[in-house]
Amino acid sequence: MIAIPPPLRLRLDSAALVANWRWLAAQSGPAACGAAIKADGYGLGAREVLAVLAAAGCRDFFVAHWSEAAALMPLPTGVALSVLHGVGESDMVAARLLPARPVLNSIEQVARWRAAGEGRPCDVMVDTGMNRLGLRVEEALGGALDGLAIDTLMSHLASADEDHDQNARQLAAFRAVRDAVPARRYSLANSAGICLGGEYAFDLTRPGIALYGGTPRTEAVGHIRQVAVPESRILQVRSVPAGESVGYGAVWTAPRDSRIAVANLGYADGYLRCHAGSGGATWRGRRLPLVGRVSMDLTAFDVSEAEGLGEGDWIAIDYDLAQTSAHTGLSQYELLTGLGARFARHWH
Repeated sequence: MIAIPPPLRLRLDSAALVANWRWLAAQSGPAACGAAIKADGYGLGAREVLAVLAAAGCRDFFVAHWSEAAALMPLPTGVALSVLHGVGESDMVAARLLPARPVLNSIEQVARWRAAGEGRPCDVMVDTGMNRLGLRVEEALGGALDGLAIDTLMSHLASADEDHDQNARQLAAFRAVRDAVPARRYSLANSAGICLGGEYAFDLTRPGIALYGGTPRTEAVGHIRQVAVPESRILQVRSVPAGESVGYGAVWTAPRDSRIAVANLGYADGYLRCHAGSGGATWRGRRLPLVGRVSMDLTAFDVSEAEGLGEGDWIAIDYDLAQTSAHTGLSQYELLTGLGARFARHWH
């Protein structure tokens, strides 16, 4: 098979990933700090993220599906893996065979695990106000979990990225569950929850987006480093006289004679049309504003001030998650997980 280098790549900074985890671990105080690596490590490559963070000392990892767990086997020595979506009927073979714990989310899943889990440890999610996955508090307090070998009992904050009254209500509800339901550990805080303070940390924190360069709250500004930089190869540099337009809909007209670079990048790669008007790139320290609309596979940049840039050169796309989210209206999660499979992942 012929190896053909793709025209798109994600430059991924392992040192930044580790630095982010270490900062989050320090904010977690005495609690252990895990890592959510679902959605293929938020799009960056779950196996690589797990290897880097395990080498740095992280011991607790979380995926969504059993297929994601299977793709990570064999696990590094000393690493624990939890599957957040629990066990449906079709998951029980994987749950028996793989060295990972289900996070039980309902009375039905608890019953299924009791019947077939052979007394193995599990994790449990209790819903303290998000109304997504998890047993209701009254179910947890009413004896539904009696006798289970619970490793980690957890809940999930719904509004931790805001100064919202719901945070304190969920904290109080979770404390009540902790006091009544025996487990080896208790876990509440995600990335934003870690920033709320030590009372949210309990025994284990579960950061996600902040590991990968997202800023969950203002407390993290200046501490979280960018991990992923999309890069695109230039297909063509063309001269566009003043008064001529670029791209679909003629939404951008050259105000002067300009040089325009057309890059191998578009909305099919997760670089969406909402980047128009605010997006850009850099090349050797030169700013390259995005011009016109983003197409399916092509995006144009004004390179009039980047003398020497030509066909085949690589440009770095502006992709600071917090800033790009503010400009486009996309969440930091969407920005990261939406980057497509045509990007080759390059860790350094």
